[in-house]
Amino acid sequence: MRITNQMLSNNFLSDMRNNLENLETLQQQMSSGKEIRKPSDDPFKVSRAMQLTTDINANKQFNSNISDTSNWLDTTDSALGQVGEVFQRVRELLVSAGNAGYGPTQQKAIKDEINSKIGEFTQIMNTNFNGQYIFGGSRANVKPLETITDTSNNSKLVYYSNSASNPELDITSATGIIELNKLNSKVSVEISQGVNIQYNISAGDLLQFKSDQGQSVDLRQLLTSIVNHLDGKTDDGTAVDSQATNNVIGKDLQGITDTITNFLKYRSEVGAKQNRMDSAKSSNEVQNFNMTDILSKTEDIDITQKTIQFSNAQSVYMAALQTSARIIQPTLLDYLR
Repeated sequence: MRITNQMLSNNFLSDMRNNLENLETLQQQMSSGKEIRKPSDDPFKVSRAMQLTTDINANKQFNSNISDTSNWLDTTDSALGQVGEVFQRVRELLVSAGNAGYGPTQQKAIKDEINSKIGEFTQIMNTNFNGQYIFGGSRANVKPLETITDTSNNSKLVYYSNSASNPELDITSATGIIELNKLNSKVSVEISQGVNIQYNISAGDLLQFKSDQGQSVDLRQLLTSIVNHLDGKTDDGTAVDSQATNNVIGKDLQGITDTITNFLKYRSEVGAKQNRMDSAKSSNEVQNFNMTDILSKTEDIDITQKTIQFSNAQSVYMAALQTSARIIQPTLLDYLR
């Protein structure tokens, strides 16, 4: 077989093109820092990198959910602590109301302070976090409670707020029941793949509950009864009650004690959820670090290795140029010079 100058030139150009493509690939990899420039370079690595990127983005959203939930729980814990202090003071006032030396003036002063504490309690229950009422359930854009002053005896009455118009939500109507269910519903958040946690405490959890003795307690009615008893009247305030003082230091005091116990129970639950959020945050950060490390190993280049490969490819290219200049025979024009 006769080897011509044309064949040598074609082979030289083909090899030079391969060397240039290899040099270009290494140069692009070094400039981008990525092993893969397009899916056809390595379909398996591209698929793996895309899945890891999706998982990392999802993990970042979980981390954001955990942070927001932790802040919500911190706010809830602070609110429950304030509510506990309010009712501890109410309990002290009820104990003092049984003092035989207290006359009408002292009893009125106790009633006035309790009315003030009822208003403070309602204000705390309407605590807002990031535009949402923390005790409002899924109806978080509407404050859960409203306080109304009964002009007949200057007493504070607590009601569930109406979503349409204040003050009172009619919980006996069909619409009212729907709104009450929203108010008392639980709200959950996803903190990891397939892991959801309910994090809110609703107004209904604190206002309507069962005591340790199994008795049903409605805090709204209890507060109304306390104020009426301090006025020397029956629970509903419609008649004079000779046993009103006994009720204050008896069933009313017990009701407030049960209420404080209920608050402490839910505050303990909030504390447990806070601990879980801290644990979930730590786990999330570890997972995110591990996945980022795997992604880096999948798609990032080894800069030292690529630098050596680029230097080698550049040397090969320059050597090919020099070698080809010696191997290819001169043309006829070279002889005619």
